[in-house]
Amino acid sequence: MRMRTMEIGVGFLMLAGAVALVVLALNISGLSLADQSGGYRVYARFENIGGLTTRAKVAMSGVQIGEVTAIRLDPKFLVAEVEMRIRDDVDYLSTDSSAQILTSGLLGEQYIGITPGAEDENLMDGDRIQDTQSALVLEDLIGKFLFNKVSE
Repeated sequence: MRMRTMEIGVGFLMLAGAVALVVLALNISGLSLADQSGGYRVYARFENIGGLTTRAKVAMSGVQIGEVTAIRLDPKFLVAEVEMRIRDDVDYLSTDSSAQILTSGLLGEQYIGITPGAEDENLMDGDRIQDTQSALVLEDLIGKFLFNKVSE
């Protein structure tokens, strides 16, 4: 009987370890089991999004305030249109806020950084951020540097 109790205890320990690994994998990947349908949508147009992907974070002062929910090509202006979902409790972004695509570290993941503006009116569901700055592409910078060196 003692051996059976030990086997059951080891089984529970293995099950708890498997559950812990699944929770860890979900946290690292940014996925969540909770419904994240809350918040309001905000759009921005960028000439170059670099390596920005859906589910990338939207941050202000380094604090995550939302995530990228969709990226599509705007057929009228021929630029990338990014849809972001901002949390409901962040209801103080003014209409003259700016968005830029930033990189975590030198070659890390890309995310959108929001800089708040000074207007009295706030962004509402479906509004567009007009002031945007596209991603810096490392290959373009290296090419410009090399081209300038050759022309000298």
